[in-house]
Amino acid sequence: MIAIIDYDAGNLRSIQRALLETGADVTITSDPAEVIAADRVVFPGDGHAKTAMETLHARGLVEAIHTSVNAGKPFFGVCVGMQLLFEEMDEGPTSGLGLLKGTVRKLPGTVKVPQIGWNTVSFRDDSPLAHLDGAYFYFVHSFAPQAERDDDIAGETDYGMRFTSVVMHDNVWGTQFHPEKSGEDGLDLIRTWATWRNENRELRIED
Repeated sequence: MIAIIDYDAGNLRSIQRALLETGADVTITSDPAEVIAADRVVFPGDGHAKTAMETLHARGLVEAIHTSVNAGKPFFGVCVGMQLLFEEMDEGPTSGLGLLKGTVRKLPGTVKVPQIGWNTVSFRDDSPLAHLDGAYFYFVHSFAPQAERDDDIAGETDYGMRFTSVVMHDNVWGTQFHPEKSGEDGLDLIRTWATWRNENRELRIED
């Protein structure tokens, strides 16, 4: 079972439809117990970072997310859901989940903000997504993460600057773009994540 976290924002139905196309069993939930019980968890995008974190705290979902991740279950953050994997962000400003080390900064004034539209991703050669290198994905964002650890960066995109657009840290994955809105390549990415097996089921994210 794949749980999609409902925090009153995010592309819930779009990501649900994309996951269902992979043949997965999917539920949309704001119940911490269901998040913990799920085999995999998706934290979808859209919305405001600070408001999202306030809702997660109010519903007990921050603790549920940490419990799931620390059990080694595959976790996938999309757009704002990816940004909130990090420690601190300009939007709000607010503190995120702290699953990944780094910050999230507003795109520079030298580019049109937000970035809306299709752009390519350069994937790391050893990434499970390397077969999608150079593919186009759909972006809608005004902020971008700055990962502290190079090993966490699985893909990068150029938009007047080079920014992290895909992260992978053990069982935690994230994309700045919306794979559920990115056609066949987006579905390929979602299918890859939905079938990826974590070899270490007793992992703990570093403090």
